[in-house]
Amino acid sequence: MSWQEELRNGIRTAEQLAPILGWTAEETARRAEVIKRFPMMITPYYLSLVNPADPADPIARMCVPTLDEFGPGGSFDTSGEASNTKLEGLQHKYAQTALLLSTNQCAMYCRHCFRKRMVGLTGDELNRRVDEAVAYVRDHREITNILISGGDAFMNPNHIITRYLSELTAIEHLDFIRFGSRVPVTLPERIYGDQEFLDTFAKYAQRKALYLVTQFNHPREITPQAVKAIRAMIERGVQVRNQTVLLRGVNDSGETLGQLLSGLTRVGVVPYYVFQCRPVTGVKERFQVPIQEGIRIVDAAKARQNGFGKAIRYAMSHPKGKIEILCTLPSGETVFKFHQSKDDADLARVFTRTLAPSHTWLDSNLNGI
Repeated sequence: MSWQEELRNGIRTAEQLAPILGWTAEETARRAEVIKRFPMMITPYYLSLVNPADPADPIARMCVPTLDEFGPGGSFDTSGEASNTKLEGLQHKYAQTALLLSTNQCAMYCRHCFRKRMVGLTGDELNRRVDEAVAYVRDHREITNILISGGDAFMNPNHIITRYLSELTAIEHLDFIRFGSRVPVTLPERIYGDQEFLDTFAKYAQRKALYLVTQFNHPREITPQAVKAIRAMIERGVQVRNQTVLLRGVNDSGETLGQLLSGLTRVGVVPYYVFQCRPVTGVKERFQVPIQEGIRIVDAAKARQNGFGKAIRYAMSHPKGKIEILCTLPSGETVFKFHQSKDDADLARVFTRTLAPSHTWLDSNLNGI
């Protein structure tokens, strides 16, 4: 099956999923209500990784809708994206980095998505004028890198990807360009099955350093197909990095997270962040792991690594910046450090907080909640 057929045959309704997972009519109807609010899309490839016999299957947890998504609390903008938007579809939170929302489409709609407010729903926040975005980056010489994201950047048509690469690689003060995509995990044939796509990246990797930032969250996602996609990008001169999200019921053990990190480094992917799951509406109650527990999990996973696997940072993307979660002191205080900051006054600032065992995030005053 080609990657285009994978998309056409994607699972989008509760009625399609019901016979596979053995839902009753009532369960199917309730899941259908969730899908009306938060769309579902699962490629046949990714669905093949699910174990239908396991009600706690970690792969299913990331792709199958549940009633927990109607849970209370949370926010649809947990890192202040609205306040950092400078023009349609372009955010500029950190001086050196621009973020471009290029599409609201994904090959699969992850149930833990932090842009749940827009993926598969609205295009209001997207960049529709590439020329304006390029002009902004060109005019702001402090910007040294750009992240093309979405949705999923690799769900853009090839001609759009080519347009971004053609325009952005010509900007001298950009050191590198990143593409944010989970396609290697959810639809790997989009990469290795599209020669035009691969040729485009091979061409522009000669002009500027290009990075694929992907998101593997569980060892079972590192399949032969995924590895083939990763190696196809590396062979075209694209460096591949991974950002894992710490997710309850998916990778919330030192053993599982450790296997994931070592599995990635084994195939040439460098893990560089483990992110604290954000308190997003429809995500918070189901997926967040308490910070103190997260520290223990990440430390246990790092202890299993050598070399690149030990370089990961456990961090949260907060409205004030990217905050590294370092350790818990013998006194019980938890140590944090600004890895990136929106305000210069916070740059590299270290601070401590006393957290309750249930705290999963920091509020606007950087206190545990």
